[in-house]
Amino acid sequence: MMVSATDILNARILIVDDQEPNVNLLEQMLREAGYTSVVSTMDPHEVCALHRKNRYDLILLDLQMPGMDGFQVMEALKANDADGYLPVLVITAQPGHKLRALQAGARDFISKPFDLVEVRTRIRNMVEVRLLYRKIEDYSKVLEQTVRERTAELRESEARYRSLTELASDWYWEQDENGTFTKVSGPVLEMLGIQVPPLAGETGSAQVTGWNEAERKTLQETIAARQPFLDFAFSRVNADGSQQQFRVSGEPMFNRSSRFIGYRGIGVELTARK
Repeated sequence: MMVSATDILNARILIVDDQEPNVNLLEQMLREAGYTSVVSTMDPHEVCALHRKNRYDLILLDLQMPGMDGFQVMEALKANDADGYLPVLVITAQPGHKLRALQAGARDFISKPFDLVEVRTRIRNMVEVRLLYRKIEDYSKVLEQTVRERTAELRESEARYRSLTELASDWYWEQDENGTFTKVSGPVLEMLGIQVPPLAGETGSAQVTGWNEAERKTLQETIAARQPFLDFAFSRVNADGSQQQFRVSGEPMFNRSSRFIGYRGIGVELTARK
């Protein structure tokens, strides 16, 4: 993620100083360096309103001003700045103010009297950092929005898949890694020869016989070996002599670490569809 020279020179800069000669000197220096969007004010009370309106990339702030000094301006900016980044480069003639200014939230400082080469370097470095911060912030927002959209797409796709599964199959099941059934519909438990207690609200659970034991054994062995199967033929003979035929499909489930987490499958009754 890079910031171009054009981006830096187009950065929005505000000069805040109650001394007109200082303002003129900084404005001239910045314009000669190629900066295209430089404004100034000698009234510190205007800074918060100007920053809310223009979202400056850099504020050059004098610390010693009558009525409202630079420390008070920074406190007001922190109370009104939603992004938590204070783009302030303080200007001071007092060495003892430097540490206090940094602790108050300033990002860097310029000493008076000005060393113009140092001033240009510090300004450029700070503008570049500020623009990088904004790019990262914008990228994070785009990424967050992309994740939300992708999550919504996946949920919609999952809902569509479940709907198609319900339409395409008569029953469905899921097992966890221990073989415990977590989702069941249809006669799958009977087919696998599993006895289960009655469901909530039921008084009993009848076990239906007549399944083809050879087919049942083959299906059980396939599942035990964690192998997928597609359209496995399965049948049973009812007490009245009628025969039912089924087609079943299933697959093992693994997580992103390739750890086995269970099994799932679907099936249809072919005799019911003739």
